[in-house]
Order: sequence, then C-alpha cells, then structure tokens
Amino acid sequence: MPSSMETAKEQVQKILEVLPDNASLEDIQYHIYVRQKVEQALADIEAGRVTTHEDAMQRLDQWRIR
Repeated sequence: MPSSMETAKEQVQKILEVLPDNASLEDIQYHIYVRQKVEQALADIEAGRVTTHEDAMQRLDQWRIR
C-alpha cells in the first residue's frame, strides 16, 4: 500500500519506472486502474466493508432463483 504522503504523481512515476519503454497508453492506463482498484479494496477491508464468500454465494443463489 502506498505511503499516505506519496502523491498521485509519484505513484504514477513508480508505475512508469517498472513498465517497458514500449508500453502503450492503454497499458499505462490499465496499470493505473488496477492500482486504484487494489488501493480501494484495501481501504474497504480496513473499514470493514467486506462480506464473506458464503454470504456472496447466498446472494447469488437468491438472484438466480428470481
């Protein structure tokens, strides 16, 4: 997880450092998107905004029955 003091620009610079020189704009956008989603998921976990696998499967079963 990135340091809370790390700016968005610094985060993007780190991504660019590890990508190959021939990375496309689409590649860069994808990596930024994935990083944002992982960071959001970690924040959700810390805040307790999670559900168990069992609960998720029960919800899916209810939707399928309708």
